Amino acid sequence: MARITLVAFFLPNVAAADGLAGQLGHGQSDFGGVGIMQTPTARMNPLGEMSVSASRTEPYRRYNVFVQPTRWFEGGFRYVSVENRPGPLYDRNLDKGFDAKLRLLEETRYWPQLAVGARDIGGTTLFGAEYVAASKRWGNFDFTAGLGWGYLGAASDIDSPFGWLADRFDNRSANSGSGGGELNFGQYFAGPAAVFGGVEYQTPWDPLILQFEYEGNDYSNEPQDNDQVQDSRFNVGARLAISDNVELHTGWQRGNTAMAGITFNLDLNGLDQLKNDPPPQPLDAAPQASWAAASQRLNENAGMQVERISRQGDSLTVTARPGRFRSLAQSEGRANRILNAQADEEIETFRFDWEERGLPLRESVHDREQFVQATTSADHEYAYRYGIYTHARLENGAGETLHQAPAQRFNWQLGPRLDQNFGGPDGYLYRLKAQLSAEYQTDPNGWFSGSMAWTVADNLGNYEYIANSRLPRVRTFVGDYLSESPFGIENLQYTRTAKVSDNVYAMGYGGILEMMYAGVGAEWLYREFDAPWALGADINWVRQRDFDQRFDLRDYSVWTGHINAYVETGVEDVLAKLSVGRYLAGDIGATLDLSREFDSGVRLGAFGTLTDAGDDFGEGSFDKGLYLTIPLDAFFTFSSRNSTTLRWQPLTRDGGARLSRRYDLYTITQERDLDRYWQQYDTLWQ
Repeated sequence: MARITLVAFFLPNVAAADGLAGQLGHGQSDFGGVGIMQTPTARMNPLGEMSVSASRTEPYRRYNVFVQPTRWFEGGFRYVSVENRPGPLYDRNLDKGFDAKLRLLEETRYWPQLAVGARDIGGTTLFGAEYVAASKRWGNFDFTAGLGWGYLGAASDIDSPFGWLADRFDNRSANSGSGGGELNFGQYFAGPAAVFGGVEYQTPWDPLILQFEYEGNDYSNEPQDNDQVQDSRFNVGARLAISDNVELHTGWQRGNTAMAGITFNLDLNGLDQLKNDPPPQPLDAAPQASWAAASQRLNENAGMQVERISRQGDSLTVTARPGRFRSLAQSEGRANRILNAQADEEIETFRFDWEERGLPLRESVHDREQFVQATTSADHEYAYRYGIYTHARLENGAGETLHQAPAQRFNWQLGPRLDQNFGGPDGYLYRLKAQLSAEYQTDPNGWFSGSMAWTVADNLGNYEYIANSRLPRVRTFVGDYLSESPFGIENLQYTRTAKVSDNVYAMGYGGILEMMYAGVGAEWLYREFDAPWALGADINWVRQRDFDQRFDLRDYSVWTGHINAYVETGVEDVLAKLSVGRYLAGDIGATLDLSREFDSGVRLGAFGTLTDAGDDFGEGSFDKGLYLTIPLDAFFTFSSRNSTTLRWQPLTRDGGARLSRRYDLYTITQERDLDRYWQQYDTLWQ
């Protein structure tokens, strides 16, 4: 089950130029992804755009989620509900599928934009198709022409265009059937093809776009023997923007069938909310009564959880943990104002030693005089910016201590949380609960943490176990855990960190580690300052918890752990993580996780896991999924370093299942990445 904090957002009531709704060449097709109606185009959405859409063309209902993780790649998934065919569960006939589109050439004055793509990759491939499309804009018209195979080429206008390359292209293999979950390379760009194309017209009334297309499907070979009557391969339609990010679409397809749909767009790259944080302290503010009071002021205004304030010569050093602001530069800029008012005239340098969970991460050095000048005159900002010195933290520990925070600290919070899961055959499952979380810090490197939850409302009775794996049931008991009791202890552990050497960090933990498992474990991480790579390992002995989520344990236990490699690829800010090791069911394999963080702090990722379980794995033979991590301050008017994660997995599997650890060293040490600081530098003045 994914975990997501309950949030809400509001859509504007009028159309605006900032959103994609009503913009030529940026509509979502019936299948999701940028297109016309039944046909795709070569167009791409802006970086970071996410589009959620739904459409109905009898007998199909389509629910789509598509994202633009890079400027040249579009990906997404959909569910197709076949209304006139019963399904295996609750009489629902749902087919799921992944899509991908790559931009090969950008549009120029003389050349069209060119893209290649595939629909319904893997899975059952009931609607599997591949295509090449070219799009060109002239004034208020956007034209597309393409060639499609599979579902997009069922009209078979021409024989296999690639038959001369190899015999395998002459005929298209059958779809993967009901088992699904595997890539069928025998289908790709094979068999006869059909031409398709269309045009969109931007009307004088800006919110309205008219559509006309010629599709490559003749509906004579529909999945599940569900052929449809087609009176014409020409379709007509329209898109109407009702706000800057919401769009209605309708059309007349096959010459005899109506289509209707809706699209919601969300800019993940620019996701933000105006903040109502306390303003930075004025430079001429009066000093606090003591350094203890100044420490409290640093916490409240600069978002710094101060551990120690010390003085050595003409330097003042604040050792702190990031608290409120995601940008260290923003915290430092606010702190400079407070320290300038508090420190005597002999202090020339402000130093910030940043740490997380007792682990020293980095140091930033600011020249006091240059900061004051840059604050009062923009002419000095350039010199100040390049005078900031950031480097790996130096642990000299020398100097006079002006303030030392207490080692023991306690905090707690109570609030709503929504656990949800979608992507499986049960449809959408949810649990709304009240969660109480608490933490007691024994010292900077050690802390007890725990959380318990009470279910307020749920529909977990819809969960049904239908997996067919022969592995130990390490995750597919999820329905029993979620429905056994309305109250449960989800976490209760002690964690301790240590810095082994300049670039080596370690962590140990034990207790109730997650909803399903208790045990002990340790993690090690090698991460050089500002290096684009890191290497780590974790080892855990865990035992399965009883379904009531109290303190009793079941008989099943296992050793599990992985070697983890992290690489900032330098391509579109993509972070690659490769984990190789033993999973909860005892199977051995690897997980590849690719993700990128947008300017807004939103992280979008996808993962796939393949193990040696073979036929024992169950449907699909490998695990896969998508996730979206969203900073909470993107929705609220106050700054926060907290985030929430939404995951999508088509099935809950026992193969490739990993322990859900609450803390990990790579996340704890994220401020070792120097680029993060300079990417957020402009927030220093906020």
